[in-house]
Amino acid sequence: MKALVAPQLRSPATFAALTGVIFFTWIITARLMGGMDAGPGTPLGGFSWFLVTWIIMMTAMMLPSEMRFTLVFAQFSRQAQEEGNKGDNGVQTWLFVSGYLLTWTIYGVLAYGLDWGFRLVAPDFCTWDQYGSMIAGGVIVAAGVYQLSSLKQACLRHCISPLSFFMQRWRSGSLGALRMGIEHGMLCIGCCWGLMLVLFALGVMSLFWMSLLAVVMFAEKVLPWGEQLTKPLAAALLALGLWVAASPGTVPGLTQPTSPVHEMQHH
Repeated sequence: MKALVAPQLRSPATFAALTGVIFFTWIITARLMGGMDAGPGTPLGGFSWFLVTWIIMMTAMMLPSEMRFTLVFAQFSRQAQEEGNKGDNGVQTWLFVSGYLLTWTIYGVLAYGLDWGFRLVAPDFCTWDQYGSMIAGGVIVAAGVYQLSSLKQACLRHCISPLSFFMQRWRSGSLGALRMGIEHGMLCIGCCWGLMLVLFALGVMSLFWMSLLAVVMFAEKVLPWGEQLTKPLAAALLALGLWVAASPGTVPGLTQPTSPVHEMQHH
């Protein structure tokens, strides 16, 4: 195959399909999660229900910032076909997206397992009335510290450079598309796992925090000045973590598990 060159971003069908998926998953997420925000530290529910909800949530949250990566993949795939590598471009594009979402699904399964393990070993320790606000605040502070790490910076640089990724790591065929999606997903987790952990700390069923974090990740990975947000975001997370630990009742948008809202949702 000839050397791949940077393509022009012209994939209207793929763009329309991705836009439709994003719109649809946000509607489903809003319906699934409407009125379900019980705050930090509340149980994640049955595994099957959590898994389905998590996949829909991740699709809604992550696809907007991954639109550019997917469109570039579709163009590279089309170019590869024109140079003699047969295959269905549409299928390969969705295999790439599936591989990406698979990595975030595994992240969710691991988070569910950790939550289940903590509740099994130390059920009282995890309750909000005991150390819940301190644990939630500590998780957010840790996410803020990770924002300043060299690993975060390296993974973020990958996430903002789709052309570089595909020109260096291109693999042909359907299996290659799936592998590239998984590989890209792993690097994306390296960039965003701390921010996603914040969602668990503040209430994984909160539409408010989910939407806010989706906007933050989009800004970091897509906007021209997104890389410059890393340090201000780290400072904001450190401040938020300390605020949650010290006075959670005054944090806007944070539902406390002992609040009247929580009581109505669980009785």
